Amino acid sequence: MTTSAKNQKRIAIYGKGGIGKSSTASNVAAACADEGYKVMIIGCDPKSDSSITLLGGKRIPTILDLLRQNIDVREKDIVFEGYGGVKCVEVGGPEPGIGCAGRGIIVAIQKLQKACPSMSDMDLIIYDVPGDIVCGGFVAPIRKGLVTEAYILTSGEYMPLYAANNICKGLAKIDTPLSGIICNSRSVTREEEIVRRFSEEIGSRLVAFIPKEQIVQDCERDGFSVLEKAPRSDIAHVYRNLAKAIMFNDQSILPGSLDDERLRELTR
Repeated sequence: MTTSAKNQKRIAIYGKGGIGKSSTASNVAAACADEGYKVMIIGCDPKSDSSITLLGGKRIPTILDLLRQNIDVREKDIVFEGYGGVKCVEVGGPEPGIGCAGRGIIVAIQKLQKACPSMSDMDLIIYDVPGDIVCGGFVAPIRKGLVTEAYILTSGEYMPLYAANNICKGLAKIDTPLSGIICNSRSVTREEEIVRRFSEEIGSRLVAFIPKEQIVQDCERDGFSVLEKAPRSDIAHVYRNLAKAIMFNDQSILPGSLDDERLRELTR
């Protein structure tokens, strides 16, 4: 199953650091690949771990690694095929203590555009973006016209929701539509209700509730996505439903935001 270039899905997944963006992105990529879609995942986190569970636990050379070595960036050197044929790219980051990760993303994406003509053949391109949207470099995929939809990953805790709220403000400022909120559960009391209400109050919707399951961590530790190692598990079904929701989504809005007092009320 494929889409035309005109209908190519180009999404970014944002959220507070450590909330599970890479895990969610890689499992969605795997689920879409299982359905016959051509998928590319582009990791924009300096940790370079967005694609590791699609590649059997292996790390791949990053674009910024090659640039630091003055190596000409070619598609075959930066695009690696993972589970289900998913094309995996890692932007990388600056050397520890040196340089700006955000600025590095801008440079790497410019190189990626020139070196990777196969991007136009993809049905779905997922940008796994670090942290939140406050750094100009981290909105590079949007500024460069590579992203048309954004999703925010959060839990029902105050700080992830605070970050999600800030991301909503940022998206509205740069006129980028929000296609939905994804809750990656931390087993907080009334968590699904909290995140659903937050989604509704900013004018969006809760696209998926991903329960906290030990099997996700077990698969990651072994270097695999849930879709590859535990395809019959309940959580694999959750990821499949999320993948379908993303591929068939036609609803997006410029999000509103809440004041801090309201955020605290929601999480009490």
